[in-house]
Amino acid sequence: MNTNQPNTLDPNYFDDVYRANDDPWTFASSPYERAKYTDTLAALNRPRYERAFEIGCSIGVLTAQLAERCGELLSVDVSEAALAQARQRCAQLPQVTLQRMQVPAEFPQGQFDLILLSEVGYYWSPADLARASEQMLAALRPGAQLLLVHWTPPVPDYPQTGDEVHDFFMAQTGPQGSLKHLHGHRAAKYRLDLFERQ
Repeated sequence: MNTNQPNTLDPNYFDDVYRANDDPWTFASSPYERAKYTDTLAALNRPRYERAFEIGCSIGVLTAQLAERCGELLSVDVSEAALAQARQRCAQLPQVTLQRMQVPAEFPQGQFDLILLSEVGYYWSPADLARASEQMLAALRPGAQLLLVHWTPPVPDYPQTGDEVHDFFMAQTGPQGSLKHLHGHRAAKYRLDLFERQ
């Protein structure tokens, strides 16, 4: 945990970031992001997921790619500016629903076959990560999957690192745990882990 900044980032933080730059993390143009998206989609070991939930869709670049493998995809973000771009990018994808939502303060109803948490967990305080984890596990039916993808170097603004987020979920694996670890991958600056709900 980042003791200098232990609190969950406020939605205003992201609104300010998107006001300053339409694509602040170069999701649409970065070779790094393209490679990460390729790895993310390759990690999914099923050809199709009937109902999926993407937490933190940003401007919808990965959303549009993930949608090709989903019967229904609910993608949410805390920033309306980001969602406006995602709506344009996904306008021709009727299976995609985009909503402004602040997890874990808000969480959708129903159960999912896949939950994707990509580049979000380190924005949460440890307490909010634990709360979000409980919500996600409750929303995954047995055999459903949880995919985590996070940047691993520390960032001074963020309450946690990507490794801390992934290690939190790894601690829930094992014979008595809620999750089974299916696959893990480390690249130069990000980590990817796929889990199955037991």
